[in-house]
Amino acid sequence: MVDAVVIGSGPNGLVAANVLADAGWSVEVLEEQDEPGGAVRSDREVHPAYVNDLFSSFYPLAAVSPVLAALDLEREGLRWSHAPRVLAHPLLDGGCAVLDRDRAVTAEGLDGFAPGDGQSWLDLCGIWDRLGDDIVASLFSPFPPVLAGGKLLARLRAAGGLRLARSLLLPVRRLGEEEFTGEGGRLLLAGNALHADLAPEAAGSGGFGWLMAMLGQVHGFPVPVGGAGALTAALVRRLEARGGKVRCGQRVSEVVVRQGRAVGVRTASGDAVPARRAVLADVSAPSLYGALVAPEHLPGRLLDDMRRFQWDFATFKVDWALDGPVPWDSPAAATAGTVHLAEGVDELSRWASQIARGLVPDRPFLLFGQMTTADATRSPRGTESAWAYTHVPHTVKADAGADGLSGAWGRDEQERMADRVEEQVERYAPGFRGHVRARRILAPPTLRAADRNLHHGAINGGTAAMHQQLVFRPVPGTGRPETPVKGLYLASASAHPGGGVHGAPGANAARAALRSTRATATVLSAAQRMMGHRGRGGQA
Repeated sequence: MVDAVVIGSGPNGLVAANVLADAGWSVEVLEEQDEPGGAVRSDREVHPAYVNDLFSSFYPLAAVSPVLAALDLEREGLRWSHAPRVLAHPLLDGGCAVLDRDRAVTAEGLDGFAPGDGQSWLDLCGIWDRLGDDIVASLFSPFPPVLAGGKLLARLRAAGGLRLARSLLLPVRRLGEEEFTGEGGRLLLAGNALHADLAPEAAGSGGFGWLMAMLGQVHGFPVPVGGAGALTAALVRRLEARGGKVRCGQRVSEVVVRQGRAVGVRTASGDAVPARRAVLADVSAPSLYGALVAPEHLPGRLLDDMRRFQWDFATFKVDWALDGPVPWDSPAAATAGTVHLAEGVDELSRWASQIARGLVPDRPFLLFGQMTTADATRSPRGTESAWAYTHVPHTVKADAGADGLSGAWGRDEQERMADRVEEQVERYAPGFRGHVRARRILAPPTLRAADRNLHHGAINGGTAAMHQQLVFRPVPGTGRPETPVKGLYLASASAHPGGGVHGAPGANAARAALRSTRATATVLSAAQRMMGHRGRGGQA
């Protein structure tokens, strides 16, 4: 019997297992797929000479995460690489907003959209300089972040107090309008906000867009050398070196609960895997509370709250092996690892509105990744390993385009949607389709089949909107990884602080399990001492 069983080998599950192993616990990780990693995996299935990331690719949150830094994965062989420029947002008129790791270069480019916008960008960078460390500490601490939050509040008052708080709570459209005269700065903020499911008009999208933009400005959007799977491999090697085990092809079908406590799990093949101290679940909240734990072990209020749980957008992704560089009209886009494709903030709003109304967007906003530009090991010299993803409704009511897409996502619909994605790229890179050597389509059902946590390809474990963050994540409560079942902890992106590859939900769950065990040991020790005193008294 092991001390802890971890369900799922995504980055949060592997981080949780490593933290427990560091504390001396015996740990076993059970993974449904044939390989570990969850949404952090890569392969050569598009073309044997190309490495493509199946899901996530760029990791600004990993670069700043104190959780991952503490694991020292570089000692396990992990190396990071950067594209010459972090991000580009080209426009059809030839303009291009560029995020460069040199803030002066970013500012100079924004002045080209409107004089003075460069200084506005530097002012936003100055706010990050004053608050960034405390924001990061608060973000990755268990909720509530008492110590880190206290420091942040003190610095927030010094940096502008309520006025600054107001700015960060603004919709990103409004924040962009208040800070910038031209389109460039507005696009950098709004495009980054849409790395989550935050439309330009959503409250708080301004703060999230600023956060992601500043992470890119200061830390870049790095990628693991050799593919996203290199990050997973480093986590697995570290765990195994400490005695932990990862077993793949093991789908957990039930968390076994006795007398209100999780005592292990049962797999789909019927095997029982007992846990002496804890079960940690790197699975979505709806999977944990809707399938793995029987309803009789859960409060009715929690089950009712879960019916209100909101997923983030569904996802449609295309991977390519290109025989040459992407022929961007804007030269600046050729040097960026990440490229955003939409013709202005208004088009971003139009796209988000179509999704909200259940329509498959006719001109999809694309996040486009140039992986060989970011890491030369991904494909042969002079070629490009690339991908793009966009979002679609979970429930499709109609197609805003002319292809009659229904959301059934059969092979024919997948091909037509992939063509639509490529047509959007062609608007900014004429001749792109002539460079496609091979492509792979990952529609919502495909993503779900490859990682059960990705409900219709929802990549953030639930919406990042304000009503499902902090004490509201995944449901109104404490915002902590503890569950109503003793010894069971939620260790996925459905828990605070949410999506992204940074390991915080896993680390928070592991630390909660360690704290609970220490507290139990303290109580038992005190009881034993008391019994000892009573025994000696009786003998006297």
